[in-house]
Amino acid sequence: MYELKTKETDNNVIEFIEQVDHPKKREDAYQLLDIFTETTGYQAKMWGPSIIGFGSYHYKYASGHEGDALLVGFSPRKAKISMYFAPCINKREQLLKEFGKHTTGKACVYINKVTDIDVEVLKELIKESVAFLQEMYPRE
Repeated sequence: MYELKTKETDNNVIEFIEQVDHPKKREDAYQLLDIFTETTGYQAKMWGPSIIGFGSYHYKYASGHEGDALLVGFSPRKAKISMYFAPCINKREQLLKEFGKHTTGKACVYINKVTDIDVEVLKELIKESVAFLQEMYPRE
């Protein structure tokens, strides 16, 4: 049976951020921690060894596969900062046009630094993603 690799852990978020090598990336991580916390209203939790997540939801697919995942989050990785949003929120493409310098993956948005992006658009991406996932996977 498939085992999720990225699960919520008891690891300390601040200790993780303090271990980020590059001082500017560490500063950006603290700024993102404040933005995500303020915007979601959720306390930051570590998911796996390197993702800072906010909130969670439980999903169950028709195949029977189920698990828990973070609503939104980010990771200050060596190359870029990865941000995790729901991949199919309605306003995603429009918001990303206004977001600033970034690249995208399926569910990830990658930035070099916070000063490259519009923080107000980031807040909208966070709100839209949380609302979408909470509607799609309501708490029972």
